[in-house]
Amino acid sequence: MDVITADKLTKRFGDFVAVDQISFSVKQGEIFGFLGANGAGKTTAMRMLTGLSRPTSGQAQVAGFDIYRDVEKIKRRIGYMSQKFSLYEDLTVSENIEFYGGVYGIKARDLRLKTSQLLSELGLQEVARTLVGSLPLGWKQKLAFSVAIMHDPALVFLDEPTGGVDPITRRQFWEMIYQAADRGVTIFVTTHYMDEAEYCDRISMMANGRIAALGTPQELREQFQAPDMNAIFLKIARGSQTA
Repeated sequence: MDVITADKLTKRFGDFVAVDQISFSVKQGEIFGFLGANGAGKTTAMRMLTGLSRPTSGQAQVAGFDIYRDVEKIKRRIGYMSQKFSLYEDLTVSENIEFYGGVYGIKARDLRLKTSQLLSELGLQEVARTLVGSLPLGWKQKLAFSVAIMHDPALVFLDEPTGGVDPITRRQFWEMIYQAADRGVTIFVTTHYMDEAEYCDRISMMANGRIAALGTPQELREQFQAPDMNAIFLKIARGSQTA
């Protein structure tokens, strides 16, 4: 079953076309990588799919709901994690979990159990009353991801989730992504780390607001006759500069 379908989805800002008629689908339980350089249109496309920005034209459905008519229904069925803002740093670890649990509509009794479970799974019991702002970045990222899926959404959107963290923490973070996908959660992740593309089931590479390549890592390596995602990205980037 397709959790996301997009057909000629477009976003204009005046004369500037940020996202130019992109069409694709994402299946349930899939880890779908949305790659591209800064300014390629990744975040703008994600904002349309999450109901944060209204498209200029085109159609899309997320979790079975129309992105024009059913924005609130979509928001209740998705999780979202942004690199820039996902946690309140002046709240404690427990307070952040409780706050977002309330936002997601989790009942008080269930929320107490969820909070205890998350603290145990992440090994954060001893810092439960510590302000999030004082935690290492890697811990913050793991906590932010866990909070984003604590209400068991159909899919979760991750916008540059591993920016600024060390390679070991990045790998640990991706292990959490695998575990969520194994439970049936669909993962839609934007990143500019080309090595992370190898961890995805399928990849879309954006350039100048358009989808320049779409397929599994193996399919793209064969299509572009390239040894890895970085080489493919360089070919696409050079082609977009000469287009």
